[in-house]
Amino acid sequence: MQRKTLALLLATHLLVGGAGFVAGIYVLPILIAPAAPSSAQVVASQQQAIFHGTFRRDLKDSDRLHWGEGKVSIGPAAVSLMGQLAPGPDYQLYLSPEFVETEADFARLKPQMVHVGPVKTFDNFIVPIPATVDPAHYRSVIVWCETFGQFISAARYR
Repeated sequence: MQRKTLALLLATHLLVGGAGFVAGIYVLPILIAPAAPSSAQVVASQQQAIFHGTFRRDLKDSDRLHWGEGKVSIGPAAVSLMGQLAPGPDYQLYLSPEFVETEADFARLKPQMVHVGPVKTFDNFIVPIPATVDPAHYRSVIVWCETFGQFISAARYR
């Protein structure tokens, strides 16, 4: 084979392999996600809530691939969302003393935040709050992609 043909084959195979890898990173969390809580389960959790907020798509660091929307409720035992998150890997839920809508703000305030737990579903979620955490000491709830250091969404609840 000629060098030109080999170079073209190598380039196209690398391009397709790279595209497959990127697609896998996006699709794998969807494929392995557990079943989302039902609307009835989320409503039952929301009835126990003390605080409420809203995830919106129009936050500064939200974009087409990183967003959340819906009603988030914070109670003494759980944080729940009736809505959706853009699919992605390693989502974590935090409570913050200040509202955050950028990655820079998240990095600045992370030492003052409390980690609540992993978010494993993208249509509705219920994340238990550790018994040692009092949500009344915080003002915002944030979904953050830990693996890629990416802001997903946030809601002010106080």
